[in-house]
Amino acid sequence: MEVILLERIAKLGQMGETVKVRDGFARNYLLPQGKALRANAANKARFEAERATLEARNLERKSEAQKVADALSGKSFVVVRSAGETGQLYGSVAARDVAEILASEGFNVSRNQVELNQPIKSIGLHQVTLHLHAEVELSIELNVARSAEEAERQAKGESLTSADAIYGVDEDALRPEDFFNPDAEFEGEQE
Repeated sequence: MEVILLERIAKLGQMGETVKVRDGFARNYLLPQGKALRANAANKARFEAERATLEARNLERKSEAQKVADALSGKSFVVVRSAGETGQLYGSVAARDVAEILASEGFNVSRNQVELNQPIKSIGLHQVTLHLHAEVELSIELNVARSAEEAERQAKGESLTSADAIYGVDEDALRPEDFFNPDAEFEGEQE
């Protein structure tokens, strides 16, 4: 099906272009979301009549997205989750969680704008890309840790996936003598 794009769509085209897409994509996404019109003579005339309004609305959305991007640029967000000693999370951090964290900080970002190919399943520093507008994209840092103290240590560049980092003990340096005294006398009854 051929459609006229009403806004720029990544990997598809610019506003005003007539592109050929699969029928299902047009019927289920582009047309209901108001991102395109069927390419026929009446709709082409309608688009040309409304072009100035559409371009102004697109520019307004882009400037709003740019303001949010400027405020978010270079920010790091701490996410506290339960994890095992190896740094593997018991749950995960998904796009929905990222959107909720940003909302709690006062940023209006939907989960559809968060590009997370796979959920985050380990502690550490993770880069997450946000698509605020078709032409505005930025990257934020998520500091996933077991506690706020660990998040501070991770932010300084420390790795927290070993017993040494977690407990302050070098597990390879431990010997049996560290746990019991072989020279100690048994204080119980002997028969």
